[in-house]
Amino acid sequence: MKEIKQHKLFSIESALIISVLFIFILGVNAQQPPPKIVELRQADELRKAATREMQIVTGDVIFYHEGAYMYCDSAYLYESSNRFEAFSNVQINQGDTIFVYGDYLHYDGNTKLAKLRNNVRMEDKEVTLFTDSLNYDRDFNLGYYFDGGMLVDEQNELTSFWGQYNPDNNESLFSDSVKLVNVDYTIFADTLKYNTATKIADILGPSTIVSDSGYIHTTRGWYDTNTDDSQLLDRSTVYSNNNDKSLTGDTIYYNRATGFGTVHGNMFLQDTARKVILQGNYGYYDEKKEFGMATDSAFVTEYSQKDSLFLHGDTLTMLTDSTDREIRAYHHVRFYRSDLQGVCDSMEYISKDSILYMYIEPILWHENNQIIGEEINIFMNDSTIDKAHIKYYAFSIQDRQKDEQYNQLKGRDMKAYFRDGELHHILVEGDAQSLYYLEEDDGEIIGLNKTESAYLSMDILNNELQKLKLWSSTTAETNPLSLLKPEDKQLKGFIWYNKVRPLNKMDIFRRPKKDSSQQRPTPRRFERD
Repeated sequence: MKEIKQHKLFSIESALIISVLFIFILGVNAQQPPPKIVELRQADELRKAATREMQIVTGDVIFYHEGAYMYCDSAYLYESSNRFEAFSNVQINQGDTIFVYGDYLHYDGNTKLAKLRNNVRMEDKEVTLFTDSLNYDRDFNLGYYFDGGMLVDEQNELTSFWGQYNPDNNESLFSDSVKLVNVDYTIFADTLKYNTATKIADILGPSTIVSDSGYIHTTRGWYDTNTDDSQLLDRSTVYSNNNDKSLTGDTIYYNRATGFGTVHGNMFLQDTARKVILQGNYGYYDEKKEFGMATDSAFVTEYSQKDSLFLHGDTLTMLTDSTDREIRAYHHVRFYRSDLQGVCDSMEYISKDSILYMYIEPILWHENNQIIGEEINIFMNDSTIDKAHIKYYAFSIQDRQKDEQYNQLKGRDMKAYFRDGELHHILVEGDAQSLYYLEEDDGEIIGLNKTESAYLSMDILNNELQKLKLWSSTTAETNPLSLLKPEDKQLKGFIWYNKVRPLNKMDIFRRPKKDSSQQRPTPRRFERD
């Protein structure tokens, strides 16, 4: 019984609501003024058609309806339905701003919809729209075509299969095979919105912008045809004119005239000619100077060889041209390649000299060799290491990978020479010191050899010492392992930075901290007298 009462109550409430809505709708409709009658203002001849409920009007025909004058050579007037058809030299004048021309017009006075066909032209003060089929809604002051058309202003020409134009807000919308032609570039789009006052094109679908300087692929954004400024969204790409450089990002602010673009989110700058990629979460690229910068998880990939080099720094810059490139990295620099790894505070690579410069506490690893110095210059030959020059303070350590045994070299200046990517000769100049484990042919260790001299050179084969040469004021001694104390196994300043070494291409982003025991000694050139 209770459920039945609730159901009846619900039905009564629903009926009341529906009744109120119905009365409201009737009241709104009652407030709507009836459509005004289309007025025939002028004609040379008016006659009734024999078989139709229409009147035939000919000769300088003029109709008027709610602020608009409509002209034609002849017309069919349907008074009962408040509409007419106009033929030949059709013209609609709405005030002194909107003028529409065509060969045929069907006008409905109840809906204020004008349908124009054949050789249609719609004009306002700054824009002309051309088409063969145009519907013009006078209530919304909106003209639209659906079978191909063109909109032209003083700067641009836009064509598409479907389009519309609103003179009140200067907004036009185009879709299906859209093409915007400017004297300096062309935009091909799926859907495009264009403001004839601001000259800004809103890109609403897959689009390509083509010019002499290159081309752009994007799916969303805007382009200012006055200033050439643009905002490109949703992972857009800017390509150079010869297609060897490309800039991709989540959001790109780009000026086509200056060739300058800033990137926010997943920047990807590639030079296919130089085989190098610059990436980061923020950056910019100057197309004319061929200069790029990246920061926020920035890294460079150099892929000219079989094994790519991956380089990270807080800030990375890249300058390229037709023959050379310069790459600079600032702060917390780490790089990895399968045969070579390194860390330092700052680094630069200049391809013209084929030299990689490492500054401020640099460390270089090659296989089981570690080199530290105040500055390390790496000389490359076709992206393969040819020579390393360690300046001012040099310390080379080779991990023998048995019983924590390390061969060591130390001096003021060191040059390490490589052949086919393998270390084969070392030259130390100034205060040269060495600790080297001597072996028999069968691998048995004779002892630990310690030398001091002004100069030292080593020949190395397969990571083993082949020849040692000392000259000028030399001392040397060899001690068996059983007599060695722990401090005898290390030269002063010995530090093995194994925990700092980059292990793979993703490890370049790691920031290992050095403990107090890994502080380097002050080199002589910085010591006070």
